Amino acid sequence: MLPRERVLKTLQHQEPDIVPWGEHWVDYNIYEDILGRPTLLHAKFRETQALWEGRRDEVVADYKRDTIDLHDALGMDIITVGLVPPAGYQPQPMKRIDDQTYEDEAGNLHRISATTHDLMPFKIRTDNYTVPTLEGLQEQIDKIDAEGVAPPDESELELVDHVVEKRKSTHWINVFIGDIPFPGFGPTDQEFYTNLALHPELHGKLTELAAKHVIASLPHYAETGVDSVMGCCDYGSSSALLASPKILAQYMAPWFKKIADTAHSLGLKYMKHCCGCNWEALPYFIEAGYDAYEGIQASAGMDMKLLKQLYGDKLTLWGGVTNENLILGTSEQVRADGLYALRWGAPGGGFIYGASHSLAVGTTLENLLAMKEIRDKYGAYPIHIPEGLGEKPGLVAPITIPKRFSNMLK
Repeated sequence: MLPRERVLKTLQHQEPDIVPWGEHWVDYNIYEDILGRPTLLHAKFRETQALWEGRRDEVVADYKRDTIDLHDALGMDIITVGLVPPAGYQPQPMKRIDDQTYEDEAGNLHRISATTHDLMPFKIRTDNYTVPTLEGLQEQIDKIDAEGVAPPDESELELVDHVVEKRKSTHWINVFIGDIPFPGFGPTDQEFYTNLALHPELHGKLTELAAKHVIASLPHYAETGVDSVMGCCDYGSSSALLASPKILAQYMAPWFKKIADTAHSLGLKYMKHCCGCNWEALPYFIEAGYDAYEGIQASAGMDMKLLKQLYGDKLTLWGGVTNENLILGTSEQVRADGLYALRWGAPGGGFIYGASHSLAVGTTLENLLAMKEIRDKYGAYPIHIPEGLGEKPGLVAPITIPKRFSNMLK
C-alpha cells in the first residue's frame, strides 16, 4: 500500500497495512543526523543569517532536496510543507549587540535561544503599537469580501510545487495555512491576553477577519495539488485552555466549521495542530468536521487512551511520542511512549504515528531511531502489542488529566 493510500484509509477510520507516520515540523538537527550532511532547512539562526546574506536560493535548494530525502530515509508517509521566502528575498540584518543579542529596526531586542537555537524576542517595544479599532477591522473584512486575498507568489510555492511534482503519486502532502487565534491583540503575549479580557467588543471582528483570510486563501492551496491543509494555533497551556472556552464557543467555533467545510468542498482534508490541554476545545474540532488533531501533548494531560475512547471514532489522532522523552528521556522511555500510542490509538484506524509536537532541536539520534523501531516492529495491522507492553507511556512526568475527563477513563 502506498503512503498516500495508507493515510487516506486511516482518515476514513479504517485499518491500512501499517500505521502511517508524519510530523508537522522537523528541525535541522534531525536532517543532519539522518542524512549526514549540513542543511539550512529549519536551521534556526543559521537560516536567518543565510537570508541576511542574500542566500535565499541556497536555503530553498536545501528545503527541496532535504525534505524529500529525509522522508524517504525514515519511511514517513506524510510530507508537510509550507511557503518559502520569495525570490530575491534579503531582509535587513539586525544590529548585533553581542554574541547572543540582536536589535531590529523597531528597537526590539532578540536573543539566540539555547533551547531552540533560534533568534527569539525577549524585549519588545510597546509604545509604537497601533491598537485595532472596529472600523479598521471592518475595512479589512470588507476588502477581503470584495477582493479575496492575493495568491502566494510563484516563488513562494517553490517547495510545495517541488514536493507535489516529486511525491504526489506516492505520498500524502500536507501544507501549512493560517488559523484562528484567540481574539486578543497586542505586541506581547501579556498584552494580547490582557486585551482579550478587556476588549470583548472586538472579539467578533478579530475572529471574522482571521477566519475570512483563511477561507479566502484555501482555493490558492487547493490549486497546488496538495492533499490536506493544516491550521496551526495553540489554544492550551499545560493545564487548561489559555482563555475561556466561552470565547472559543461563541466566536471561534462557528468559523472552525466554515473553514473545514470550505476545505472539504475543494477536495482538501483539514488537519489541526494544537498544543496544550485541549479537552475543552475538542468537541468543537469534532463539530467542525476536522479530519485530524495533531500535537497531542501528553504532558498537558492529553492521554491517548482516553482520547481514543472518547473521540477515536470521530477524529483521527496524530502523535504519541512525547517531545520530553525524545529530548531528555532514554530510548526505553521513547519505546514505551510508542508502544502506548500504538496499543491504544491505532486499533480500528484513525491514528497517525508521530511526536507529541515535532522532531525538535535536542532530539537525540538514538531516541529518534527507537521511535522508528517501534513503528516498524509493531505498527503493522492488525495491531498486536505483546502482553505487558504499552500499558503505560514512558513520560518523564506523569500525565495529569483534568478530573471531569479522567473520570471517563475506562
